[in-house]
Amino acid sequence: MAVFTSLQIVDLPGRPTIGESADEWLLDFAAAIFGAYDPDTGQQMIREGLLLVSKKNTKSTIAAGIMLTELICGWRESDENLILAPTIEVAGNSFKPACDMIRADEELDALLHIQEHVRLITNRRTKATLKVVAADAATVSGKKASRVLVDELWLFGKKASADAMFREATGGQVSRPEGYTLYLTTQSDEPPAGVFKEKLAYARDVRDGLVDDPEFLPVLYEFPEEMMAKDEHLDPANFYITNPNLGRSVSQKWLESEFRKVANAEDGTKQVFYAKHLNVEIGVGLRHDAWIGGIYWSGAHADPALWDGSLEQMLDISEVAVAGGDGGGLDDLLGLALIGRHRETKQWLLWCRAWAQQDVFDRRKDIASRLNDFSAQGSLIKCREPTQDLVEVADLLEQVKKAGLFPEQAAIGLDPQGVTALVDELAGRGFTADQMLAVSQGFRLSAAVWGMERKLKDGTLVHGGQELMSWCVGNAKAEQRGNAVLITKQVAGKAKIDPLIAAFNAVMLMTRNPEAKGRSVYQTRGIRRI
Repeated sequence: MAVFTSLQIVDLPGRPTIGESADEWLLDFAAAIFGAYDPDTGQQMIREGLLLVSKKNTKSTIAAGIMLTELICGWRESDENLILAPTIEVAGNSFKPACDMIRADEELDALLHIQEHVRLITNRRTKATLKVVAADAATVSGKKASRVLVDELWLFGKKASADAMFREATGGQVSRPEGYTLYLTTQSDEPPAGVFKEKLAYARDVRDGLVDDPEFLPVLYEFPEEMMAKDEHLDPANFYITNPNLGRSVSQKWLESEFRKVANAEDGTKQVFYAKHLNVEIGVGLRHDAWIGGIYWSGAHADPALWDGSLEQMLDISEVAVAGGDGGGLDDLLGLALIGRHRETKQWLLWCRAWAQQDVFDRRKDIASRLNDFSAQGSLIKCREPTQDLVEVADLLEQVKKAGLFPEQAAIGLDPQGVTALVDELAGRGFTADQMLAVSQGFRLSAAVWGMERKLKDGTLVHGGQELMSWCVGNAKAEQRGNAVLITKQVAGKAKIDPLIAAFNAVMLMTRNPEAKGRSVYQTRGIRRI
């Protein structure tokens, strides 16, 4: 701690040391890490930690200071220490302060050798190194780092290969009992995904006592749920809760000024401000041109019990059902939506699932980690065979048909483009041409878009609360075309909305107020004809 607190921060007026400029919370965090080392046994008692703190609360300074202190004080010769950053720019945010701290102290400048072109600092006495790398599988391969600090973990959540990358980077700790891994991050500007989502969920469980892991240190500056429910996080008087460096590196006046600018914003600016400066986790992403139904999607009308991975729950309580399908090329999702009408309340019950060919994961690596999350939850199926999606969609539709819930006509609404193979599969299962209806797309879906908005708002449409659908809803962009509305993707390629379009197709059929064909006399009597 004496070394850590003596490091100078040169970009602050007067070049104060960390000890002079840092608040108590930062010193406590560093002391917990350093103090967890047992010199008698050589064991590090805290092997992993996560610090979640709002933007501009000196994360990069913490990263540089802690790792530089380990390089100075470490006893192992030819040791390796690693700061892992998601991009070159983020890597520079940690490497530059470390270099400045060294050059500001003659003794450190004599002890440590800086090689800026490779972002490497070497202890001349022990030959131990501190390397700052912009991460990919190649840069971390073969590393034997005792200590690894991962900066901006939320950005790694967008990398499909991040988990394997971390395992490679931290593999050397198996033979280094004094080693540890620290994750520093702000909240994500999108719904958490991948390794960020996993680490954050685990840290919360440890913090809340749901998981007993004495080797994991969670330090999470975020609002309690009860404050969020009362909108107390929007009171500027409470901004200090997620900004522990308020009054030092963070200005209360600046936060209040920026908060006023975005308070009435209709686009994603407000959500990003909340995420970055108040650590408020983003749910359904809302932008100025977002579909208005997204406002009500994540409201009180989601029933997780409706989604259990199977259809039985919905079929048991429905008097009639219709289906919608949508899909594009091999790098798109195939979406299936089923809407059942509750036999008593008459509410519409929405059940959705999507399928993805391996091509999607290969070509859309920026969303691959998110798709893997959905796959683990069961709402998205990764296809191992080229026709797996068609066969499984047909199986589900056949299940509804056997339950006698499909109407005789207009039971399955499909996008006319790209569904030829699915139509062939359904025809082979005995579905008639009258039951399969081509639903006009584009602005002709306006009635379904408006109808779904209203039913989400008044609670007469209930969905299963799947993260897949929340993501698709957040990706939806509304474009006004005369008196009609067109739903498109927010970002071409990576912003998938196919399951949502499938839901609109199903809405078009349910608005016809269909009646179920009913089961055959053989099924109702418990006898099935073969």
